[in-house]
Amino acid sequence: MAKSTSKKQAKPEAKSPATRSSIRHEDAAYREFLGGMRSRIDAARTQAARVVNRELVMLYWDIGRSILEEQENNGWGDGVVEQLSKDLGKRYPGTFGFSARNLWDMRRFYENWSRRAIMRQAVAELGTPLGTVRGKVQAKREKPLPTRLPGQIAFMRQAVAELPWGHHLVLLNKLDDVSDRIWYMRQAVELGWSRNILLNQILAQAHKRIVKGGIGNNFMRALAPDLAAQAEEVLKSSYNLEFLGVNKVVSERELEQRLIENVRDFILELGYGFCFVGQQHVLKLGRKSYAIDLLFYHRFLRCLVAIELKVNEFEPEHAGKMDFYLNVLNDKERAENDNPSIGIILCAENDDLEVEYSLRSKANPIGVANHTFLHDVPKTMRGQLPTARQLKAVMSKALEEERPLRKKRTGTAPKKPATKAK
Repeated sequence: MAKSTSKKQAKPEAKSPATRSSIRHEDAAYREFLGGMRSRIDAARTQAARVVNRELVMLYWDIGRSILEEQENNGWGDGVVEQLSKDLGKRYPGTFGFSARNLWDMRRFYENWSRRAIMRQAVAELGTPLGTVRGKVQAKREKPLPTRLPGQIAFMRQAVAELPWGHHLVLLNKLDDVSDRIWYMRQAVELGWSRNILLNQILAQAHKRIVKGGIGNNFMRALAPDLAAQAEEVLKSSYNLEFLGVNKVVSERELEQRLIENVRDFILELGYGFCFVGQQHVLKLGRKSYAIDLLFYHRFLRCLVAIELKVNEFEPEHAGKMDFYLNVLNDKERAENDNPSIGIILCAENDDLEVEYSLRSKANPIGVANHTFLHDVPKTMRGQLPTARQLKAVMSKALEEERPLRKKRTGTAPKKPATKAK
């Protein structure tokens, strides 16, 4: 009996849940754990890539500076670059960064940014923050900007390192004007442009279409100063829609549909940070429904952006309608931490004075901009010039007609089919 009693009192040891031999992917706790690990690894890799890019650009700056200074001090000619490339290639085999062409680019890179007049302008413009970067308020600069040459060179060395080397090659190869180069460099750094986006913005001449001084909008009255400055950097005075291939009068609905079919190109034209939400976005108010032509969300402004398309010139009632839409958007769909929604009216033409009076009493931020379908073509000639397809057809027809004449001039005639002997 004693033995049986002792057996009943003995309890089996409980297994710890941590000793499970397998983990299922359906486990919510594991999915959260895995997501956290992936985010941490991705962040570390991104930060490591930034550090590597930064060090690489500063290395190229130093190499370019050394080549330029040694050529000036020792009277060396162009041959030193070729020799340096060969020697570095032997010392670091398999490295493609020290080709003669790349060494010349390094020299040109340093030479372009280190000229005194350019450096003064670059230090002044790059050292003055826009007010916010990616939605975060910048801290005020603790140290004054350098005024002497050694300090300016050190400042520029740090400033140019914010962009990858490929971006700098685009700036050097595509832009001659210093002010334009500084503007695109600043935008690329603060908006996080990739090299392809930077190239597209340069080809689209974005710097010529940026809105300044509140012309065509009421941002300074309707938004906080920092957000207003950012919004003006985002809004352009005109948008080039030539990628739609429009060569005749179209309705607003047809224009809208073409933009949706080419939404990728349209987002590139709008600028970096726009995310497409929907077409004919429905707003319900009581028993009635209203539709916004195009609705976007801007990642850096952290707000909804409503776009209304007009194929004709701007009318004051357009501003009233947009103001109404923004009121409903802010009440019905604006997220808790979002900034006030912004409206953009895209029209064929507008009068600055009419726009100013139309927006003066509006509480919501609204901008008015023009859209163009042909690039750098006078208004009086739009629709009268042939398209690329029409030109190609004319050239093909002309070549077909030219061939028989060319054969006659050269004395060659088309061969006749052979006849059988009787």
